[in-house]
Amino acid sequence: MNQKTKLTLGLIAGFFIAIGLDQWTKRLAVQHLMNRPPYQIWEGVFEFFYHENRGAAFGMLQGKQTFFLLIAVVVLSFTVYGVFRMPATRKYLPLHLIAMFLSAGAVGNMIDRFTQGYVVDFLYFKLIDFPIFNVADCYVTVSMFIFMILFLFYYKEEDLSCLSLKQKEGQA
Repeated sequence: MNQKTKLTLGLIAGFFIAIGLDQWTKRLAVQHLMNRPPYQIWEGVFEFFYHENRGAAFGMLQGKQTFFLLIAVVVLSFTVYGVFRMPATRKYLPLHLIAMFLSAGAVGNMIDRFTQGYVVDFLYFKLIDFPIFNVADCYVTVSMFIFMILFLFYYKEEDLSCLSLKQKEGQA
């Protein structure tokens, strides 16, 4: 089995494990938090607080399920394209993992939107009154933050040329 196949199989396994973890934590939130007062982890700072989000991040775009599906399809298409274009070397492993977690986050929330009509959120930083979020949101946010750091400080333009459409066209 070559390196690319091993990496792809590992990413697929990680993708499903990450989705499973997200769905499991949401199920726990429903079982233990729904119709109950918030569970304080650190008084006045952080708590588990059940919330049904019928929109996107911060509750925007309430009820726009078709729009969310299109966004998820676009995100998944770009991440799959990127993964298959990137070399299967150690240098690109962070980008592969970012693509995996970004996709898992998008799919994790899509599962909720299309099976329930809303996303279960339950993590709440009360100290700063930050919008309530979930594990899938963490995947997306942390992945994009790490991507920005890597893009700004680690990868050079020539490192990312493997993702370029023009390069592929030039090879044809």
